Amino acid sequence: MRVLRGGLYLIPVAFLVLFFVYPLAEIFRVSLTDTDGMLDLSGFNDILTRPYYRETLWFTVWQALVSTALTLALAVPGAYVFVRLRFPGKSLLMALGTLPFVLPTVVVAAAFDALIGTRGLLNQALMGIFNLDGAPIQLERTLALILIAHVFYNVAVALRMIAGYWGNQSPRLEEAARILGVTGWALWWRVRLPMLRPALTAAALLVFIFTFTSFGVVLILGGPRFSTLEVEIYRQTLIIFDLPTAAALSMVQLVTTTAMMVVYTRLQAGVSGPIAAREQVERAPRTGGERLAVVVTVGVMLILVIAPLGALVVRAFTTGGGIENFTRLSTNPRGSILFVPPLVAVWNSLAFAGATTFFAVILGVLTATLLTRPWARWLDAAFMLPLATSAVTLGFGYLVALSSLRSAWLLVPIAHTLVALPFVVRNVLPALRAIPRNLSEAARVLGETPSGIWRRVTLPIVGRAVAVGATFAFTVSMGEFGASLFIARPDTPTMPVVIFRLLGQPGVSNYGQALAMSVILMGVCALGFLVIERLRVAGSGEF
Repeated sequence: MRVLRGGLYLIPVAFLVLFFVYPLAEIFRVSLTDTDGMLDLSGFNDILTRPYYRETLWFTVWQALVSTALTLALAVPGAYVFVRLRFPGKSLLMALGTLPFVLPTVVVAAAFDALIGTRGLLNQALMGIFNLDGAPIQLERTLALILIAHVFYNVAVALRMIAGYWGNQSPRLEEAARILGVTGWALWWRVRLPMLRPALTAAALLVFIFTFTSFGVVLILGGPRFSTLEVEIYRQTLIIFDLPTAAALSMVQLVTTTAMMVVYTRLQAGVSGPIAAREQVERAPRTGGERLAVVVTVGVMLILVIAPLGALVVRAFTTGGGIENFTRLSTNPRGSILFVPPLVAVWNSLAFAGATTFFAVILGVLTATLLTRPWARWLDAAFMLPLATSAVTLGFGYLVALSSLRSAWLLVPIAHTLVALPFVVRNVLPALRAIPRNLSEAARVLGETPSGIWRRVTLPIVGRAVAVGATFAFTVSMGEFGASLFIARPDTPTMPVVIFRLLGQPGVSNYGQALAMSVILMGVCALGFLVIERLRVAGSGEF
């Protein structure tokens, strides 16, 4: 039986080696050798000597730093409001604010274009009100729009991390500081921010990783003016066909994100420790400043989340033929850039997501069980690496290492499983660690077998966490874009790939179909998110 359990533990390790380590090793090989197998550093030499690549690297770092700073600037005061002040609809607002995190980048891009693009609702309204000939808001293909989209994505993630950590801290430290005369801004600088440093650092690092590896937002909203490492890897591979340079860029990105993820896993272990008994610190707003803080927080979150998504729905039903945007998804006129009707992509995505969920849950539960063993905790960072690794880098690695399998239907679900696996692990692992050891020991004393202990003791306790992880896997697969753009076959596109193709084509019909497809994908992801919120246990799970 012990040998059998050891064999089961090897399954997720073998999966990680075969479909993560091996493709990345092939990228490393391509970046360091030429076609004859000789050492070739020309790719790295280009990166170091050509100003364009240095500027790309600098822009990648710079925009990630600014995005992180803006996200924390909104998340920290928001965390104070959610932790300390009581107001109607707080739980609903927190849940609603997290919705962007599960939305695909192509949907976000379409939403912001529908709201503040040249042909967006806001510009149309202003042109009508002030009788203008042109759009007064010109944010398309600008850095400002990229930063706004990054904040849209990540502010709720940082808010949850900071608020969750803050809610577990005793308020007595602040009370003692007030007795000693520390109030106002001094209370923030001397007490609150130092107390929150672990959560602030972990949240900042996670947001930086997400924005450092940003792809869809920069590619679609930034256009050709802006290029991150992620976007440049895509262009060098599929447009310029310069594999050595693409491999060198992938290696630079991979080394950077790996180092950051190792640091993050160490920080995160301290932030998401055992849930302490919380002291009740919530109270109704007492002063005008506190009431204003609530109004501003609610207003910012509603505008940031509701306005773009609402504009997407409105534009989908009002652009071109309106409802015909949805009916045209079942057709594929001659000359279309797509090989199949767009509606086929819906069934493809559902099928890929179903297979991904099946694989990710099995591998995720096995991985989480493995990581509960003291001797295997060092593997925690290794299984988190797919979360920090660019999906574009992963897709490029599959293109290099597993090109012979590109025609295989399972290659897309395998790539999606690798991306979704950390989400399953981060939800199941805390639930497993929270099970008291005496429960399984008591069952063992009563004669229960290891498989019986799992079925009758462990599974009922972690069942909700597994269901949340499964929903995450399904939603992540539905919205995965970077890897799918590399490996999805032309006759089996996914919904994000179809949206991207349609957005890149001229014509009202293509734009309307892209909006319609985005609304469908947003609806599926929102439904999955509602399931997650319904099943999730408060305070459980890890980012």
